[in-house]
This record gives sequence, C-alpha cells and structure tokens, in this order.
Amino acid sequence: MNTVAAVQMVSSPSVDENMASARRLVAQAAAGGASLVLLPEYWAIMGQNDADKLAHAEAPGAGPIQACMAELAREHHIWLIGGTLPLVSGQDGKVLNTTLVYDPQGRAAGRYDKIHLFGFSRGGESYDESRTIVPGAQVASIEAPFGRVGLSVCYDLRFPELYRAMGTCALIVVPAAFTHTTGQAHWEVLLRARAIENQCYVLAAAQGGLHPNGRRTWGHSMLIDPWGEIKAVLPEGEGVIKGEIDPLLLDSVRAALPALQHRTM
Repeated sequence: MNTVAAVQMVSSPSVDENMASARRLVAQAAAGGASLVLLPEYWAIMGQNDADKLAHAEAPGAGPIQACMAELAREHHIWLIGGTLPLVSGQDGKVLNTTLVYDPQGRAAGRYDKIHLFGFSRGGESYDESRTIVPGAQVASIEAPFGRVGLSVCYDLRFPELYRAMGTCALIVVPAAFTHTTGQAHWEVLLRARAIENQCYVLAAAQGGLHPNGRRTWGHSMLIDPWGEIKAVLPEGEGVIKGEIDPLLLDSVRAALPALQHRTM
C-alpha cells in the first residue's frame, strides 16, 4: 500500500511565509511515511484582493514558487502535487490557476490548468475568479506508482463529467479553497459522490480558516475511499491528514459493484 497525505493551510498574502509553512507541513507529511503529498489551492498566496496574485505569476519552469516545490519533492523523495500557483497566461490582468506535479527526483511530471472558474454571489459575499483567471482547456492526469491520479481543482468538484473524462483512476486529487458558506453545505457530499461514482480514492487538500484578507475557508481536508467512507479529516487550521491507498480495496469494490463496466454512455 502507498501512503498519501493532504496539507491544510491558512495562507496569507506573504509568499515567503506561505512557503515556510508548506516546507514545515510537507516535511511532517513525509516524516509520517507519505509517498505522495498534496498542497491546497492558492497555497503560495492568498492576497488581500484577487489581483495580488498577478504580481507573483511565474513562467513555466521558472520562479521561486516552482523552485520550492521541486526542492521539496527532491528533498523528501515524494510525489508532490502543488495545489495551485499563478502562472502567466498571456492575457493582461489575468493568470492561469495551475497545478504542477513533481516526481521524487524533483522533476516536472504533470500540469493541470483549472478549467472551471468559481463564481458566487449571495448577500454580502461575492466571488468571480474569471476577473483574474483564464480557464484551462485540458483534462489531465499523471501515472503514479499505484495507478492513475486525476487532477482537478476546487470548483471542478461540481462538474462530474470532468472526472469521467479522466478515465479509470486509483486516486483523484482536489486542492481547494472552498468558502465557508459553500463548503459547509456541499464539500463533503460532493467529495464522497466523486469517490463513489468513480470507485476510487479522493484526496482533498483545503484552505481552512480565517485569512488575513477576511475570507473564511471551510477546511475539512480529507481522504475518502472508493466506497465513500471518510478515512481521515482535519476540520480547520493548519495540519496534515494521511491514509493508505489499498489496491485490494479498489479491486474488491469494483468487482462487487462493477458500475464502471455498466456504463452505457
């Protein structure tokens, strides 16, 4: 079996502070035996306003945020799935919200640009990621030692067709920064649904607490097994959750209830 871990953070506008927190928490996950570690969405910067991330956008393969992730993967000899960071998009005033993957040698091993951009407005709470982010266009996955890992980010969780397009996965990852409002209502049920319908593990790394910009995120980073059972969860605050990817359980669930084979469309 393989141990996987999700890092939960309460990121700030300071990239240096966030990188220091990530170093400490990833080291904790690796010391606990994790061979794959997932960081949350916006782990490197949660600005005072949405436009703050533009100043920290990096070109692919260059920049301190990417250097930090590559170093962490290499130092701890882990697969590191780097939540998201801002990458240059080619459009003025907008970035890509990108997940980058590094192998245990610190080499770039995968990339996913977030496709679905969050928009929500109710009462005094309003978000519109499309103002500063360009959507991605490609479904993405990587091949880890224990099987295919499907890459998704936060709001993608509401679009099950994205996960079907990944093919058969052993694990789906969901780095996220769900708001407290939407997370309280929908986070757990959506994560469990994606695990059940795709008969795979789901690992979600969340932002979880009150940020300096006043935003409150839901947290509840968790690992869910292919039967939909929650194996680990961290309600709020910084920390690490971990658990095992059990190939025998994957096989037994799919054999007992061969729903993936029963698909007709």
